[in-house]
Amino acid sequence: MIVACPKETKNHEYRVGLSPAGAHSLVQAGHQVLIETDAGARVGFDDQAYVRAGARIVGSAAEVYGAASLIIKVKELQAPEYSLTRAGQILFCYHHLAPDPELLAHMLTCGVSCLAYETVADAAGQLPLLAPMSRIAGRLAPQVGAWALQMANGGEGVLLGGVPGVAPAHVVIIGAGSVGANAAQIAVGMGAEVTLFDRGTEKLERLDALYRGRIKTAVNEPLTLAAALCQADLVVGAVLIPGQLAPKLISFELLRRMRPGSVIVDVGIDQGGISDASHPTSHSQPVFVAEGIVHYCVPNMPAAVARTATLALTQATLPYALALAELGLKAALARDAGLAQGLQVHAGQVTHEGLARDVGRDYSRPEIS
Repeated sequence: MIVACPKETKNHEYRVGLSPAGAHSLVQAGHQVLIETDAGARVGFDDQAYVRAGARIVGSAAEVYGAASLIIKVKELQAPEYSLTRAGQILFCYHHLAPDPELLAHMLTCGVSCLAYETVADAAGQLPLLAPMSRIAGRLAPQVGAWALQMANGGEGVLLGGVPGVAPAHVVIIGAGSVGANAAQIAVGMGAEVTLFDRGTEKLERLDALYRGRIKTAVNEPLTLAAALCQADLVVGAVLIPGQLAPKLISFELLRRMRPGSVIVDVGIDQGGISDASHPTSHSQPVFVAEGIVHYCVPNMPAAVARTATLALTQATLPYALALAELGLKAALARDAGLAQGLQVHAGQVTHEGLARDVGRDYSRPEIS
């Protein structure tokens, strides 16, 4: 199979979908690998590293998409890339189709098969291709929140860890999954007062035992959450429903009750975010103020630490890429039910139930030929 990796075009997106080590593994397995020139340059993988791995460097995205059956990248297609896709290709990346009707419409029209990193599951029902980036985004969230709290950035001027005689900031984290647990780790390490919310007590019990009273935990009930938000300096939105829109947990009315200059880091913005005011920002312009609250809503947060993120992501995706290249889509999905959960669009149909429900389209059980 011809496998190709284009250079990312999203704002300040420096990650690359395939490392030289991954390219070498694919070549050793008998596949042709095409890499767009400079695709990995910003994370330390120059073109010669890919050439030494056995890949071929091509000069444009058009050549990448024009030749390949399997496209491996990081982020969803950007509008200038729409015209490059063709029917029958497998596009293996983060897609985040639910909040982007224009992108979804293109995918349905062009006939590609969209395998989404964010809904591929393992035997335990976990999300192995989302987890590495969730860990990174979670660890970044208190850092960028601390930056946004600075007055020059619109924040209320509170130091996350406080100083002797002055209380630390109160950080509220909504969701105790991978993002939330990692955000809690860093926030605690920075000296903040941390309250962690989740839908039930199972994850909270584990984290409560780990931190031995260093964090507070609470079940996500609307009145309890609202009271905490009104006292918060920094809120981290860490809620995930795989493949679906994030629930709106912070209304405009609640925003108006929150402390002016407090900050929301809405990590789930690539699935719509948890604040009614949230909309995607970028690394170039990461924040905006709505109802007096600073919102940080960058959908590709891990790109800020792109080398770490690339290494973490590509080691997770490579086994799936090898399976797809070796077996083809039909056999790979038949062999691995968890990989099949990643198929969101195929042959002009929405093939993920949660996505179909959220966007109001018919769900079709995938029939792979």
